[in-house]
Parts: sequence; structure tokens; C-alpha cells
Amino acid sequence: MFETSFKNIDDRLHKDAGCSSELDYVEQSSWILFLKYLSELEKDKKDEASIQGKEYTPLLEEEYSWESWACPKKPDGSLDHNKAMTGDDLIDFVNGKLFPYLKKLSPKENGDVGIASKISVVFEGLRNKVESGYTLRDVLDEVDKLK
Repeated sequence: MFETSFKNIDDRLHKDAGCSSELDYVEQSSWILFLKYLSELEKDKKDEASIQGKEYTPLLEEEYSWESWACPKKPDGSLDHNKAMTGDDLIDFVNGKLFPYLKKLSPKENGDVGIASKISVVFEGLRNKVESGYTLRDVLDEVDKLK
């Protein structure tokens, strides 16, 4: 399953004008996979806190969570096409809001000071090279299928 998903992602990135080499495919799929992983980690921490009767403050503001910008869902779990950005809207959000936010991510009072700092440092050295918001939408949808 993973092998097929990664091949599909590489095939889509290969067709994008901004991704010209295998290194670009790896870099671009890595930041996307990282944000998907971070979303899953945040869900686990929230569930753990709930079980312990505690509050959990997410590391990322709601607007920047995977479920808000990358793959918003309907109540039945399918992609909400009315809320999902694509095309220029998606590229503008990623380049103009998401990356600047992640580069300036500051620690919250939830014990994740190290994670926030590391995310900030990592994203300081990255840039989105995917030029087509339609390609990026396809990649996000493919990554969202991964568990």
C-alpha cells in the first residue's frame, strides 16, 4: 500500500513544473507527510489528555491543522470539496500563510516547547516547490489516505 501511494505521489510531483528532480519529490513529500504525522500525533495527545481528564492545547492553531487546510472532512469522513482548497487558493495559502506560520511557530504552554522550536527551524529551511495547486491537492489526498 505505501509503495503504491509513494509511487502515485512521485508520479504527480514529476509532472509539476516546480519539482524537477527526485530530491524535490522527496523534500516536498516529506513536509507534507510530516504535517500529516503531526496531525495524528496531536489527535493522540488530545485523546490521552481526555482520558486523564485534562485539557490539551494543540500545538498548531486550528486554521493550520491538517483537517482544516489539507483535507477537511464531512461528517461521513469523506473529503469536503466545498471546504477543500485547490488551485491558486491552495498554493497561496501554503506559501503565504502556512509556511510563514510554521517558520515563526512559538512554543505553547503544553509541554511541546522542543517540538515547536524544531518545527520552526525545519520549516525555516524549506519552501514549497509545488507550483500547481491541483497537483498539490492530488498529493494531499493521497497522503491523507495513509495511516
